[in-house]
Amino acid sequence: MRFSVVTIFPEFFDSPLSCGLLSKAREKGLVEFSFINPRDHSTDKHHNVDDRPYGGGPGMVMAVDPIRRALATLSPTARVLMLSPKGRPLTQALARELAAEEEIALLCGRYEGIDARLEELCDIEPVSVGDFVLNGGETGALCLIEAVSRLVPDFMGKDESADEESFSSGLLEYPHYTRPEEYEGLKVPQVLSSGHHGRITAWRREKSLETTLALRPDILDRAALTDDDIAYLKGLERTRPGRNLFVALVHYPVENKSGQTITTSLTNLDLHDIARVSCTYGLGGYFVCTPVADQQDLARTLVGHWREGYGLKANPDRGTALGRVRVVGLLDEAIAHITDCTGVRPKVVATSAKAGNMTCAQVARMLTEEPVLLVLGTGYGLHRDVLAGADGMLRAIRFMDRYNHLSVRSAASIMVDRLLGDIG
Repeated sequence: MRFSVVTIFPEFFDSPLSCGLLSKAREKGLVEFSFINPRDHSTDKHHNVDDRPYGGGPGMVMAVDPIRRALATLSPTARVLMLSPKGRPLTQALARELAAEEEIALLCGRYEGIDARLEELCDIEPVSVGDFVLNGGETGALCLIEAVSRLVPDFMGKDESADEESFSSGLLEYPHYTRPEEYEGLKVPQVLSSGHHGRITAWRREKSLETTLALRPDILDRAALTDDDIAYLKGLERTRPGRNLFVALVHYPVENKSGQTITTSLTNLDLHDIARVSCTYGLGGYFVCTPVADQQDLARTLVGHWREGYGLKANPDRGTALGRVRVVGLLDEAIAHITDCTGVRPKVVATSAKAGNMTCAQVARMLTEEPVLLVLGTGYGLHRDVLAGADGMLRAIRFMDRYNHLSVRSAASIMVDRLLGDIG
C-alpha cells in the first residue's frame, strides 16, 4: 500500500514512521510513503502557500493554487482524503475500506484551513479523526496511516492480532494479563490459567461485552452480537443512567390554543404508553400530575386494573409497566418525591414544541451525576410559569421544521430514546 502525504511539514512524519511496526513494514515493502510539499509548487518567489482571509479575522488561509498543483502530481488512481473535522468519522469500518486501496493521498491543512474552492475543483473526501481541534492535519494523518496500515496483510505478523483488538468486532477488547500471576494482592483470573480454550474464549467474550457496556455502550447498537451475547447483556446487573431520569406528564397548569390556563383530561393511551416507555428504558418513575380528584381516581383505577385486577393475569407485562406510575396533584409533589427518594432535588427540564435550547447531549451528561425530571405538557403545552420555573428547556424534537405537532406519548418516546437509547 502506498501513502502520499501532502503537507508543508513533511519532517513531522520522520520519527513516527521510523519506529515500531510501521518501520518494519516499510523495510518489508508492505507500505510506502511519499511526501509532497505544497511550497514546492508555489509560484510565489517566497514559496508562500497562505494568505489573509477574505472577510477579515485572525490567522491565515491556505491558498488553492499550490495545493491543487501538488495534487496534480498524484497518480490518477489515488484516493484523496483531507483531514478535516467536518469529514466522515474514521472508524474501523472505514479503515478496512481504505486498506483495500492501492494508494491513498492525505491532504493535511494548516492555519485556519484551506480555501473552500479546492473542494469544488478537486475530488477530495474529508475524514475526521475526532471532534476536537488540532494544529493541523498531520496528527490526524498519522492516526489514519496506522489504523489502515495494520490491516495490510502480514503487517501484524499474525493476522488474528488485528481481528481480536478493540472495535474489530464492534466491541472493546477484553482485559489482558501477563506474569507475575499475582501482583500486590491482585491475581490473574483463574480461567486464563485453566488451559481450557473454550472457557477462555467465552470469558474473553463476556469481558469484552462487559467492558463495552460499561465504557462505550453507544457502540453496542452497531456491534455484531449473537443471541447469546444479547442474553448475557440482558442479565448483567448494572447501575443505569436511566434510573436518574424521571418523567412527569402535566395536566395542570397547561395552555389552550388561545394561551389561556386550563386543566386537561387524562387519557388512557398517555397513561399506558408513557408507562411502557418508562419501563422499557428503566426510568426512575413516571408521574401523572392532575389536581382534579376525579381524574386522580380514574388514573388509580386504570393502574389498579393492571396491577391487581384481571389485567394482571391477562397481561402481567403491562402491570409491570404501570407499576411505575405515581399519581400526584401538582408538579411540585413529583419534585418533592424524587428529592425524598434520591436525597437530591432533581434538575427540572421542561419541554416545548415552540422553544428550548438544551440539547439531549447536555441532559444526558446531567443524568450521569444527578436526577433529572423531564416535564411533558398536554393541551397546547406547559404553562409559562412552569417553563419559567424549570432549570432548562429541551430543544424541540423537530426544531428546524415548521410542523412540530406530535402527540405527547410519541414525543416522550423520541425524547427518552435520544437521552438514553445509546447508553442503556
